[in-house]
Amino acid sequence: MFKSRLILVLSNHSTWTYKLRGEVLQALVSEGYRVIVAVGYGPEVERLKKIGCEHVDIPYNRRSVNPLKEMKLFLAYRRLIHRVKPDVVLTYTIKPNLYGAYLCRKNRIPCLINITGLGSALERPGLYQTFFLNLYKYVFKDVYRVFLQNTANRDLFVRKGIVHGNEELLPGSGVNLEKYVSLTYPSCNTIEFVFIARILKAKGVEEFLEAAHLIREKYPQTIFNICGFCDQDYMGMIGEYVEKGDVVYHGMVDDTREIYKKIHCTVLPSWYSEGINNVLLESAACGRPIITTNRPGCGEVVDDGVNGFVVKQQDTEDLVRVLERFILLPDEKKKAMGMAGRKKVETQFDRRLVVDKYLEAINSLFA
Repeated sequence: MFKSRLILVLSNHSTWTYKLRGEVLQALVSEGYRVIVAVGYGPEVERLKKIGCEHVDIPYNRRSVNPLKEMKLFLAYRRLIHRVKPDVVLTYTIKPNLYGAYLCRKNRIPCLINITGLGSALERPGLYQTFFLNLYKYVFKDVYRVFLQNTANRDLFVRKGIVHGNEELLPGSGVNLEKYVSLTYPSCNTIEFVFIARILKAKGVEEFLEAAHLIREKYPQTIFNICGFCDQDYMGMIGEYVEKGDVVYHGMVDDTREIYKKIHCTVLPSWYSEGINNVLLESAACGRPIITTNRPGCGEVVDDGVNGFVVKQQDTEDLVRVLERFILLPDEKKKAMGMAGRKKVETQFDRRLVVDKYLEAINSLFA
């Protein structure tokens, strides 16, 4: 293997690139590859450098639909590829996947795509969905490997002819089991729940807030915590529930393990389109039961009645019912659920499985 082999990584955010892909990138550096990460500058860039990656600052707006801004991003990727001449390109998230795959096809560069979620564009049948499926099919035609994170996404890509034997299923982004260790289960004098996510409607935050209010009227010993970035759309609503004493809002939390130490159960009534939810993996790894939906990306992490409970999507009444069911469980049963969750991620979602898949795919290019 030649040390001169250069791997270019196109991603959307320095934080998630480091937190979810850092072990993969570090393994590639250890194998002797030169790794350049193209992502907007953020606090985790210095950590990426410490594990041996180089950085190119390409500002990225995840929500932008402005054609001029999107063309600017596309051209920045094109200039970078022409300048550094990578041997392999790795891409993560929707825009880097689409732009990167197209540029790699035009420049005959092997490309490894990671489908971290399909987004709302592919949720409902219609012209919008048809357009994006055809776009995926065109730009992914010559992709070397398409990694998908759940069977629903994989089956859709197979059914629509987007992949053609070049697909492989990953256990999401996996979870670092050395970082997220099994924590001592807290005493049950109070019962604490936590919602950790970007504060979005589709993550089920409204159902969580309403359920917290209803549960606390009957079970005042319960505490409901919320962690995550919140834009102005929900700050007022969350503030009202905080003022009533129904929830505690922590804002962005850098190290969620400190939160898991005191909570008894993680709740994510999500109907968001994603690969495999990382919060659920990390929570289970810490030995905490989970309550979530059977939505692709969430349902894979929970075995109903074993390491948590399944709740219906967009159904506050069902969420209240399931929360009450958890509250009334014997303390030992709650702890046993947490232990079952830890065992599940150890056997099915170890991040080392993801690292090995990437090393195998990339090394096979140069065998």
